Amino acid sequence: MLSDTAIASTASSPAPSQAVHRATPRQPRPHAQREAAHAQRIAERLGLIQASVEVQRRVVRAGDIVHQAGQRFTHLFVASTGAYKIVNLTRDGREQIVSVKFRGDWLGLDGIADAAHHCDAVALDTGEVWAVPYAALVQACAVRPGMMTSFHEAMGRELARDRSSLMSVCTLPADARVADFLHDWAAALACRGLRTDQITLRMTRAEVGNYLGLTLETVSRALSRLAREGLITFADNARREIVIPDTEALADFVQDALAPSAALQ
Repeated sequence: MLSDTAIASTASSPAPSQAVHRATPRQPRPHAQREAAHAQRIAERLGLIQASVEVQRRVVRAGDIVHQAGQRFTHLFVASTGAYKIVNLTRDGREQIVSVKFRGDWLGLDGIADAAHHCDAVALDTGEVWAVPYAALVQACAVRPGMMTSFHEAMGRELARDRSSLMSVCTLPADARVADFLHDWAAALACRGLRTDQITLRMTRAEVGNYLGLTLETVSRALSRLAREGLITFADNARREIVIPDTEALADFVQDALAPSAALQ
């Protein structure tokens, strides 16, 4: 299925009998070449959009709304920089975060079918979005096969991220769900040429819980366990600066949660 956010920085030692996933940085990073290629493809897609249609640039800050539910659909939006959350309104009036977007992602695809947006897109931090007139985009796709291919690929990635997010919520326990979220956030940054050893989490614990179907308290406990396991540490008291020594260790933790427990075999 995809941004614009206390545990002490040194976690207490676990009991001797507790299995610990000590993260040992791996050199060289096995996915560095693939991530660099992904970052290059994102830059190329953004360049193709600029060459194909006239875009309107807008600088946004945390909390700014890019598009809003009920708004008439006339434009799609592309995240040039920054992070963004996509928020649906439930039947009882509660807000539900359904997706997080980063550089190179399209915003507003939900509005194409009914000519109206069905959710809000909100900036999580300072960034820049490009407004792309949908009519002009359709015309550009008709004369530029590369633009049409890129746009269809964007739709495919959107579907794949939605499926992955649903699988995480449906199959993973709480601790692994939070680990998977942090791993995906770091992976999204890596694929955009940004550092992943220390990330600034642009969502509050309550927002993370809302996105993952967990309570704030459950998210806090999960972060505490990941810190005890040595998978993450915190660089600030607000726990928004998260140090990840090895992203692959987070992935291993998630995979272990999916495997049958050795004690039950």
